[in-house]
Amino acid sequence: MPKIERSITINAPVEKVFTYINDPELNPEWLPSMIEVKDVNMTEQGVGSHFKWVYKMAGIRFNGETTTIEHVPNQRIVVQSKVGIKSTWSWTFEPDNDGTRLSLAVEYTIPIPVLGKLAEAVVSKQNEKEADAAMANIKAKMES
Repeated sequence: MPKIERSITINAPVEKVFTYINDPELNPEWLPSMIEVKDVNMTEQGVGSHFKWVYKMAGIRFNGETTTIEHVPNQRIVVQSKVGIKSTWSWTFEPDNDGTRLSLAVEYTIPIPVLGKLAEAVVSKQNEKEADAAMANIKAKMES
């Protein structure tokens, strides 16, 4: 299972960054290949929050569903998709001077039967670039 890890320092308070990442309806703003987020159901405690999405990988549209499995306000969010593209996104938020150190670890399964074994390396490289763009987009949005 491929894994991508990224960290970035953002000149914005932890609370602001956490609130932004915690809102799945905003995912298309920062995640370039996220086409749509719908049917968002947020729980009061965070865990169990759920949404559906449409994501484009290697030119193919995937429909999926994500559920929050860990939620510690202003510290950690872990979401998991078991439908569409299987993945686990783990976000950590740490104070860093007046800003936030945002870290992301994504573990995912490339849908090999759909994309083919030859596409695996290309898709992995694209996903690395996607992670870089996502972190840069979050930073830009939070610092503007």
